Amino acid sequence: MLPHLTVVLGGAASGKSDYAESIVRQSSGRRLYIATAQAWDDEMRAKIAAHQQARAEDGWRTVEAPLAPEECLDTMAVDEIALLDCATMWLTNYLLGQSDLPAAKDRLFAGLATAPGRVVIVTNEVGAGIVPENALARQFREAQGRLNRDLAARADLVVTVMAGLPLALKGDLP
Repeated sequence: MLPHLTVVLGGAASGKSDYAESIVRQSSGRRLYIATAQAWDDEMRAKIAAHQQARAEDGWRTVEAPLAPEECLDTMAVDEIALLDCATMWLTNYLLGQSDLPAAKDRLFAGLATAPGRVVIVTNEVGAGIVPENALARQFREAQGRLNRDLAARADLVVTVMAGLPLALKGDLP
């Protein structure tokens, strides 16, 4: 059984979302998918639509929440397990919108702490590369690193995924 809060992190195309979906599927309870991506072009719209259809056929309830996933967490049922995919897109939405990120993080962390059901969060690890050449990319890298550390500190289970293989950094793999 998954603990109250699980964080799954990895690089781009590492298999982290597939792994997160698999551990949610293996858990008892209804499945809630909280999506944070926004469709800014036709490619992203098609990708989102394909994912929505696949999840619907697999019994997921999907909620689009690019800026306020905590509102979904507040209303989830005790027997639901939520997959928030992903914290990186959520962070990007705030950075690009030049919104109040500290206040948004406080709301997200409060929602995670009081969620009645279990939550799995997918997030990108961005600290293994070179220092970005532009200020916005450096700001993003620093904000993502801080967000990942803050999430990991609150989580009962932290899993990194590389080449599709999970490795527990904190807690025990399910």
